[in-house]
Amino acid sequence: MIETPRLTRRSALALAAASAAVLAEARAAAPAPSGPITTLPAHRLAAMIAARQVSSAEVVGAYLDRIARLNPAVNAVIGLQDREGLLKQAAAADAAVKAGGPLGALHGLPHAVKDLSAVAGLPWTLGSPIFRDQVAKADGLMVERLRKAGVIFAGKTNSPEFGLGSHTFNPVWGVTRNPWDLTRSAGGSTGGGAVALALDLLPLADGSDYGGSLRNPAGWNNVFGLRPSLGRVPGDGPDDWLTSMGVAGPMARSVADLALLLSVQAGYDARKPMMLEGGGEAFRAIRPEAMKGKRIGWAGDLGGAVPYEPGVLDTCRKALRRFEDMGAVVEDAVPDFSVEQAWQAFVKLRHWQQGGNLLGYYRDPAKRALMKEAAIWEVEGGLGLSAFDVNAWSVVRSGWSRAVHKLFQRYDYWVMPTSQLFPFPADWVYPKEIAGRTMRTYHEWQAATCLVTLAGCPAVAVPAGFGPAGLPIGLQIVAPVHADAACLSAAAAWEAASGDILSRKPPLA
Repeated sequence: MIETPRLTRRSALALAAASAAVLAEARAAAPAPSGPITTLPAHRLAAMIAARQVSSAEVVGAYLDRIARLNPAVNAVIGLQDREGLLKQAAAADAAVKAGGPLGALHGLPHAVKDLSAVAGLPWTLGSPIFRDQVAKADGLMVERLRKAGVIFAGKTNSPEFGLGSHTFNPVWGVTRNPWDLTRSAGGSTGGGAVALALDLLPLADGSDYGGSLRNPAGWNNVFGLRPSLGRVPGDGPDDWLTSMGVAGPMARSVADLALLLSVQAGYDARKPMMLEGGGEAFRAIRPEAMKGKRIGWAGDLGGAVPYEPGVLDTCRKALRRFEDMGAVVEDAVPDFSVEQAWQAFVKLRHWQQGGNLLGYYRDPAKRALMKEAAIWEVEGGLGLSAFDVNAWSVVRSGWSRAVHKLFQRYDYWVMPTSQLFPFPADWVYPKEIAGRTMRTYHEWQAATCLVTLAGCPAVAVPAGFGPAGLPIGLQIVAPVHADAACLSAAAAWEAASGDILSRKPPLA
């Protein structure tokens, strides 16, 4: 029998109380079903299942039918589990509803976890041939919370090898394609999750973000993604004290769904001592913020330091008129700090963190031969750093984060595109140049999102519109450190004014 880690008693009591509240609310006021099941918001589907207005078996069956029809063209959902087994789990979920006991916030919903996280009994390859046949023996910490919330694990979503690079392809599962143009990249590393949402293959998607992995694919697929603050969602890294810049977080088709998934993912866990105190339930109460009088800083190209493909800045700056129409004031805003120095700090600290995680494989010649070029580059970059170098680059990072903090003394939010270019051809490894400027690394084309990561701020990706070729791009709305709720409230205001963008669906759909 596979054993999974247990929640602390405090967390278990909190989840029980929350589930009871969810069930009571759902049974009292669940809306009647309308429209195809797979197009309904996740929070509504969960309420309908709890109120017995639709069965989990119907929901799971509808999503599996859609996956069977559309997923072969995009390769977003991988490791799909047996249909009969999933429908048996759905039937058990329906029986639990009839029994009248407490239900989790996501009870009866199908879910596929990004392949960088472990789900007991499911494939866990990390996109690497080193782990081609690996099956997870236990749930990761965030996955443990999803299971407690009542999801039915249908499979995994595709990711780049080890999550490196914002383009989803790997030698185990292949490439994930953009549903807006199947010749184009879906982004990454949460590319599989973003595409699954764009095509209504899943009601929700979890993911992770180091340099933009919840933001770039959201922007390129016309959905929402949130990079939470450090310590908001527990991670599974081996080091509990030297905190990684990578975080786990939610992706969804609406802000309410984004907040729902975050409410399950977030919350203190004593096994991770650097986590923020408190639970995640309060995120379910997010409402659109009144933007009148709010001050918004527009990063643009960061004073010429960051190149953009023609059309990206114009599309995103034009989209910001929606906030201006609500009464917000938008001004150009660039931190008073060297962007190049901040970028070098990101590169060096990523060498240390990501390279350190991969060092054991690198030292085994047989495994090193199976590693992608970017993984080897990260390790070898870390080998050239001393402990004093890491300390010095962390000081540079602190200088950058203080400069960004100073911006927030004048502005409520800081805004920029989710990527420096529109979706590029899927057969590229990464773009070698943007606007005539050569990219020095495999991830420099994501420098703007990486610099937000470096500052430690939460950032939510919202759909911003479509470029000259009809391909989507997003805006990242950045808030001060720990102001995750403010991020979501601003995104909800954006959503309320952006029905024309959100109503557009990929050609494949």
